[in-house]
Amino acid sequence: MAVLRKCARPMLASVFVTGGLQTVRDPQRAAPAAEPVAASVSSRIPWLTEDPEKLVRINGAVQLGAGLMLATGRLPRFAALALAGTLVPTTLAGHAWWKEKDPEERAAQRTQFIKNVSLFGGLLIAAADTHGKPSVAYRTRAAATTGRRAARRTRRDAVDALSGAADGAAGSVRSLSESTAGSVRALSENAADTVRSLSESAQHAVARHR
Repeated sequence: MAVLRKCARPMLASVFVTGGLQTVRDPQRAAPAAEPVAASVSSRIPWLTEDPEKLVRINGAVQLGAGLMLATGRLPRFAALALAGTLVPTTLAGHAWWKEKDPEERAAQRTQFIKNVSLFGGLLIAAADTHGKPSVAYRTRAAATTGRRAARRTRRDAVDALSGAADGAAGSVRSLSESTAGSVRALSENAADTVRSLSESAQHAVARHR
């Protein structure tokens, strides 16, 4: 898979590198097509200019830079996402086939539109590629699951510890109760023996005086 990525990424990025370089060098060529979407884009992103030529040059620069990053494997997921973002205004501005009246031009623009949609899908796949490693979302879910399991174990251990402590306390109370009962029995027996002994002594004393 590593060799496949090294081959596929430059292939996918090549159209953006060449197109972005050409647009940066000659923005006037694509500026007229960008005029319909320039105001719309700048209204959604306030810090962007409304000048179609400058917008086209910015878009071309992003495509050139992100295309080189994707081709060389530098932050490929971020680069693919950036290229996908630049493809949306490019497609809507340059290949609005539904606006064409001429059948041949309409068919040609529709083909280009579908081609860009296909590129967009490929870029989304590249942006989701994690090199076979778990994604951030998966790692987050796994960490949350591990945390919940650890919390359950902790609660279970705490309950077991409390249960053990309760059993120990009950055993201590039981032992203390048995010990107390034994002491009371011993004291009762000793008291009875003492009373019996005193009674016998008193009887002997009375018998002698008679």
